[in-house]
Amino acid sequence: MGKTYERIDGRLRTFIEAQPLFFTATAPLSGDGTVNLSPKGLKGSFAVVGERTIAYLDFAGSNAETIAHLRENGRITLMWCAFQGPPNIVRVHGSGEPVFRDDPRFKELLTHFPDIDPTPHGLRAIVVVTARLIRDTCGYAVPFMAYEDDRELHGRRFAREDDTSLNDYFRRKEHIESSLDGLPGLPLPLPPSTF
Repeated sequence: MGKTYERIDGRLRTFIEAQPLFFTATAPLSGDGTVNLSPKGLKGSFAVVGERTIAYLDFAGSNAETIAHLRENGRITLMWCAFQGPPNIVRVHGSGEPVFRDDPRFKELLTHFPDIDPTPHGLRAIVVVTARLIRDTCGYAVPFMAYEDDRELHGRRFAREDDTSLNDYFRRKEHIESSLDGLPGLPLPLPPSTF
């Protein structure tokens, strides 16, 4: 039923790049810490960077659990489901790192996302994931669902912000600079955007 892959290429790469939605899962090291599971979307915000490296744009939101967990321990799993076509679930288990705006790698990594303008979305970081284990499973119980389009709400909401007001927004939110469990989250203030 399930198969393990050495790299993200061919049919596997085609499948994950075609999905309009994926999920990320992270957790702190503490056994009683909060496990985080997040949906990720927006066309063009995900990229296969290498045979075992993938990245996605981390946009403004109400918390920064994934960033906090990655800063603490780096563990992350990403999952894609086939909601149309043949059934399939792909999981990439690996180590992740948030690359922030002032990191020398940020500008080059941003070139992997030519199909999206990050400006109206309050881009905070680029999450880079190195795969340790790549597997697919059947997905027989995943329902058929139709993708209509991306929501425009996120871009409309955060397009109103500049760097100063975005930092103010993040400081007002309870779980941006620290996670639900008190781990260091998004470092503030954000460096100025140069994209």
